[in-house]
Parts: sequence; C-alpha cells; structure tokens
Amino acid sequence: MRKVSIFGATGSIGVSTVDLLARQGGAAAFEVVALTGGRNVALLAEQARTLRAQIAVTAHEDCLNDLRIALAGSGVEAAAGQSALIEAADRPADWVMSAIVGAAGLAPGFRALRHGGTLALANKESLVAAGPLLLSEAARHGATILPVDSEHSAIFQALVGEDIATVERVILTASGGPFRDWPAERLARATLAEAVAHPNWAMGQRISIDSASMFNKALELIETREYFGIAPERIEVLVHPQSVVHALVGFADGALMAHLGVADMRHAIGYALNWPARRETPVARLDLAALGQLSFMAPDPVRFPALRLAREVMETRGGAGAAFNAAKEIALDHFIAGRLGFAAMAGAVEETLARLNARGDLTIAPSSLDQVLEIDHLARVTAGEVIAGAGATMTGKAGGKRV
Repeated sequence: MRKVSIFGATGSIGVSTVDLLARQGGAAAFEVVALTGGRNVALLAEQARTLRAQIAVTAHEDCLNDLRIALAGSGVEAAAGQSALIEAADRPADWVMSAIVGAAGLAPGFRALRHGGTLALANKESLVAAGPLLLSEAARHGATILPVDSEHSAIFQALVGEDIATVERVILTASGGPFRDWPAERLARATLAEAVAHPNWAMGQRISIDSASMFNKALELIETREYFGIAPERIEVLVHPQSVVHALVGFADGALMAHLGVADMRHAIGYALNWPARRETPVARLDLAALGQLSFMAPDPVRFPALRLAREVMETRGGAGAAFNAAKEIALDHFIAGRLGFAAMAGAVEETLARLNARGDLTIAPSSLDQVLEIDHLARVTAGEVIAGAGATMTGKAGGKRV
C-alpha cells in the first residue's frame, strides 16, 4: 500500500488531491501519513478522519486546540506550527503533494525528498527560489519531482518519449485573468474583489490575484527554465482566454505538440498521482465542436510588467528568484490589506530587486536552503521598506514605474 502525504490539504490543490485519493479507494487503497493545512481546521479534521491519516498539522499554533477537539476519538494525531510541519515531512512517504502556497512550502518539500519517493510539486516557489538546490537534493536521494502546475504538467507530458535537445520552443498559455481586456490605466483602480474573480479557474485568493497580475505566469517562466533547463529566450507566453491549451512544445522539425484539457487541476494532479500510468480521472471531456474556437494573443507588456521582471530575474539568476518571489508575496500582502494599488505591486517588486542588486545581495547563488531563506527574509524586509517609504506617493501605474 502506497504511503502518501499532502502538504496544503485544505487549499484548492489539496482539496482536489484528497478528492482523487478518495475516488481511488481512500484509506483502503492508500496509507495516508500526514495532512497539513492552515486555519480551516474543520476541513482538515474532516479530511484526516476520511482518509484515516496518521497525523494532521495546522500551520497555526493558536488553532491546535480546535484541531484536537475536531479530531477527538478519531485516533488521528494533532500538531501545529512550523516544527510540526517539518516533523510531518520527516515521516516516510512514497508520494508527497507539495501544495503549501509561498515560501512556507520550501522546507517541507526539501525534507520530503529525503525519503527518495515522488514529490508532486504544486509549490512553484520551490523552483523559483531554489531550483538548482531542489533538483540537486532530489538527485542526491534518488527522488522524483513531478510538476503539478497545469502548464508544466502539460510540458512534461508533451516531452514523454522525446529528446529534449530537439526542443526549439516552449509556449506557456495564460488566461489573462479578469483584467485581460482592461485598459492599463484602469488597473490602478482594480479592487480586491475584482482581482480574485478569475474567469476560468476556481483557485484560492492569492493565486487568483497572482493570475490577474500575471505574477503567476512570471513565476512559471522561471519554473520552466529551472525544471526543464530550457533557455529563457526559448520560453514564450501567450494569452489564451479559453484556458483549454495549457502549454505547447515546439520541436526542431517545426512540429508543435499541444496539451488540451478542461480547466480542472485534477487532471494534472491525477497524472502525477498515477504516473507513469494513466488512470480514469473525473474531469469533464472537451467538446471541441461546442467550444468552436481557440484564440491566442501576445501579452501586453504595459499591462503585465511582471513578465519582464521574470526575464530580468532569469538573466540575473543567483538569489534573484528567491528575492523576486519574496518581494511579490509582500506586495501581494499589502494589496490584500488595501495598502497598495493593484498595478503598483510590480513597481514595488522592481524597486526591491533594484535595491538588492545595487547592494550586491543577489549576485551569489545560494548554496543551501538556509541561504535561500536568508535572501527571502532580506527581500521581505526591503520590500516592506519600499512600500512604507513610498507612502502616499506609491504609483498605481501598470508600467512598472519605480516607487
């Protein structure tokens, strides 16, 4: 019986993963080691009871008592806090879903690789902030990393049986989010409610906002370079409003291999769960005749400056990926709190990277996870200073203007 753990079980990816496990036999087919979540302890406890997990962990220590009460009589152990997350990752598992959002997912993912199993990677920040280290750690322990982002799963599937040396280009698609048709000047007034209203995907708040700003796609550009080793100039982005084509891979003979599917993350999760086999997955089947057409367009660099910043990060390398992600997370925190305009997030990230570069803080590639986390902390502090220092003068313009 395969041992599995889910880090980030109460988020959208985690919920879909639990659904697939339940559909494939649940506790009778899998030995569920650990489930972790945030403040939604009622859902976490329900999942743990259903799958008969060994342990359920909430990231928030003040939620521990509620979790214990919710699990009373179930036989499931309850724990809380960062040390408990690490302890859960230290428990051997054959297959681990890494779906904690943000830099918080780095340490558990790294620890899980030590078991030499499979890490299903939905935490894109792991590759953005520490790609070379993560891949090296996997190789050292004989572990496998499978991408769960829909785009990278699509690329992975298109490359099955192919020689990556023949890849000429990779095209990532982006829905364009709720603001794809907005004039750039209107973005300065975009509200939180408007930013989370994704037209195609049902996702959590933070990733929905990242999609609206294209920071999500910016992270995926960097992910593609790190995971597949594709040169940045060979990675393209197209806005594809229907979200049916998840990625395309172009080969030296001019052929393009496209991966198509409905906007349902259970496809990519199911592929990672059952790899190298395929298994029936409860996703809707495409009706191309009903769909009628697929459209593509180049992303507007003024409306979406995050893509330009990602390319600058790929050129800088070193600690730039970790700093980029950290600054983006701080800018996002301030937007959610109403202290920063939607379009000003890119300006705050750009200024943070400029200050760190000027001090030489990003030139040396981190050689350990601790060094990655040091850069992450430094970038968060600097981003906070940038935003606080700008105050009322913070621009909301979408062109990435310095603050």
